[in-house]
Amino acid sequence: MSHAGDDSRPPAANKPDPVRAADASPTDQQGDPQPGLSRIELTLADEAATRSLGARLAAALRPGMSVWLSGSLGAGKTTLVRGLLQALDYHGRVKSPTYTLVELYSLSSFNVYHFDLYRFADPMEWEEAGLREYFNAYSICLVEWPERAAEWLPEPDLAIRLAFTAEGRAAELTGRTEAGRRCLERLAA
Repeated sequence: MSHAGDDSRPPAANKPDPVRAADASPTDQQGDPQPGLSRIELTLADEAATRSLGARLAAALRPGMSVWLSGSLGAGKTTLVRGLLQALDYHGRVKSPTYTLVELYSLSSFNVYHFDLYRFADPMEWEEAGLREYFNAYSICLVEWPERAAEWLPEPDLAIRLAFTAEGRAAELTGRTEAGRRCLERLAA
């Protein structure tokens, strides 16, 4: 397992492995084929590769999209968000919103809301805080630990699962909507 700052691999190793299509023919609820790539898998060698994936996602996401980020503690969810925001020209500090529940990053033409639901305890928190209004056509919502509030969250366009492996981390990206599948196609291009 690589540690933050431990980068003994050559620079090319910091980039995510080439995209591997895991399912090139998604179907709708009736079983009819739908266009677009629905799932890709990547191996991320280290923290730099995770930030690089975030940067690539920044170019592929569009306002109005929501992304669920799943994985165990330390799997790289916030690191991925950091890479994404830096690629969107955000120069401030990017931290996990574990205690604040949500962090707002105001960019020039849209907002990015970064949620961390790890400490989410009561579903009423979601409704009482009015968090649903952040999911709109003018923002990108990134949700860590979505499984803690899945029944209250809007369906994600893209779901990303990060997991530890012997090679570093595995990233599985799944397009859950047409917008999510188009995002994967832009990412794979």
